[in-house]
Amino acid sequence: MPAPTGLRLERARASRQFHDGAFRNTSGVRPGLKGNPLPILGELLLGKRARTPRAPLPVESPLAAWARPVSSSGLRVTWLGHSTLLLESDGVRVLTDPVFGERASPVSFAGPRRFHPVPASIAELPPLDAVLLSHDHYDHLCDASIRQLARLRVPIVTSLGVGARLERLGVDPALVVELDWWEEHTLPGGALRFTATPAQHFSGRSVADRNETLWSSWVITTERRRLFFSGDTGLTPEFADVAARLGPFDLSMLEIGAWNAAWGDIHLGPDNALRAFAMLGGGTLLPVHWGTFDLALHAWDEPAETLLRLAGPAGARVLTPVLGRAFEPAHLDGPTPWWRSVQREAGGALALGEPTEG
Repeated sequence: MPAPTGLRLERARASRQFHDGAFRNTSGVRPGLKGNPLPILGELLLGKRARTPRAPLPVESPLAAWARPVSSSGLRVTWLGHSTLLLESDGVRVLTDPVFGERASPVSFAGPRRFHPVPASIAELPPLDAVLLSHDHYDHLCDASIRQLARLRVPIVTSLGVGARLERLGVDPALVVELDWWEEHTLPGGALRFTATPAQHFSGRSVADRNETLWSSWVITTERRRLFFSGDTGLTPEFADVAARLGPFDLSMLEIGAWNAAWGDIHLGPDNALRAFAMLGGGTLLPVHWGTFDLALHAWDEPAETLLRLAGPAGARVLTPVLGRAFEPAHLDGPTPWWRSVQREAGGALALGEPTEG
């Protein structure tokens, strides 16, 4: 992506996160592997952990549920895979990080391929009030999905600098709102407000990109609800600031997958997701960014299994809905470990984390 120009360059230069032509994390953390990369490369090339499911994942169609109004709880959520969620809150609908394509990749013939069908297509979505796009990585910004959404003329709220990418994909610039951290935008009518909040990550869609666009976590505010969406992030003390300024939250959607100690500063993983959840003030945790693409070295279901093991002693309320199931958090008592049935269906796969043949 060419360096920002014009008004985008002016806004970037005005950002406290922009230094020497690129955005930076407050902590100074930069992308890259920590420690000796050889074990990581060896595991990537030769490892035999069960990084993809050995049986089809259960997927439900949300169409019948979407046709019914949300109950008096006022909040209904549908996890469509990875970090893509349909949020229905107090009469408004928001779609997060829309990835409906077959691969999280710049090309259609290679790259991480999804484990499961998308529970609903873009054409089957109910009318949207806005799309929230946390940052520009391929597993969050899907070209084909954005082109489809551009034809629907839905407002897109995103991080500073990402608008240039959206315009190249056919989105009307008048429908794009780019925010720096702590900036907010309220949609006409006042029923829906977005606030960009700090995250510890990076950006780019090619090796030539140098963090010319910003990455953010997000607070979504409706009439009676405050929701937190992590995007991609490592653990940062700034989450305590988010809670103090904008909390408490009815639901926190935090990434738990694609984690490894070698890049543990820029992704949460289950352990740090629970720490972030506590910093954000607790409430209800919905784990995302797992169960759809093979983007790391762990077993495909390890993030969810680890999260449940740690959440009990921590006293954290965690919900793990089946893919595509439209649910109201107020009506659920706890997690649904649906991934264990996949292991049983696969014929008693070896215990979590053990090597498999082939």
